Amino acid sequence: MPPSASVDPETPASPSGNLTASMQALLQSQFGGGARPVATATLPPPPAATDAAPGDEWPFAARALIDSLIRENIRLKADIKALSEQVALAEHHADHDVLTPTLNRRAFLRDLGRAMGDSRRYGDPACLVYLDLDGFKSINDTYGHAAGDKALIHIAEMLNANVREGDSVGRLGGDEFAILLRHADVSVARIKAQKLEAELNIGTFEHQGLYLRVGGSFGVRAYDGQASAEEWIAEADAAMFMVKKSSR
Repeated sequence: MPPSASVDPETPASPSGNLTASMQALLQSQFGGGARPVATATLPPPPAATDAAPGDEWPFAARALIDSLIRENIRLKADIKALSEQVALAEHHADHDVLTPTLNRRAFLRDLGRAMGDSRRYGDPACLVYLDLDGFKSINDTYGHAAGDKALIHIAEMLNANVREGDSVGRLGGDEFAILLRHADVSVARIKAQKLEAELNIGTFEHQGLYLRVGGSFGVRAYDGQASAEEWIAEADAAMFMVKKSSR
């Protein structure tokens, strides 16, 4: 019987199939000759956790492209919002008086034209109330243009506070204002003009610690087939002049 071979407990067998030195010695003593070479398999290192598996390159590129498109979409929406706000602000400045919270002459004429069209098409009544301030020049001359500006703003705010939502208030130039009353006949418009005149006479505005007052005269003219908005304004202006002349 061949002597029993002992396996070195300190040298475990290789898990990859390689023979230990003690096992090779045992084979040599039993069968003679050198140990036959044993083929060993070399295992590749495991892929790193961050490496993409074969064929995953396109999904990674697709996700990067999607993320880029999302960011671009957010940027474009922000740009569109900013441009929309700029357009709205430009339209506001184009339609409104530079000093007072009223429509400018161009925008007011546009509203008059629309009201005239509705009256011709649907028979809706509409009236124009024309206001010319009294004593405005003396305020400018006595207290300066800053006081005159405050007077104009005060008048505009008073007019806006005393008309309906669908009506229009415009500054036609200098100290002249007009109010378009939609769905109102001449009797309703005259009552409105009387109320506005009362508000104007009791109202004051503050300038450098002083409380100043400015009066005004109102003329009323209903829409009655006038050929143009400018003609309608001229007729309301003439009615205002007759009121001012009669009150002197």
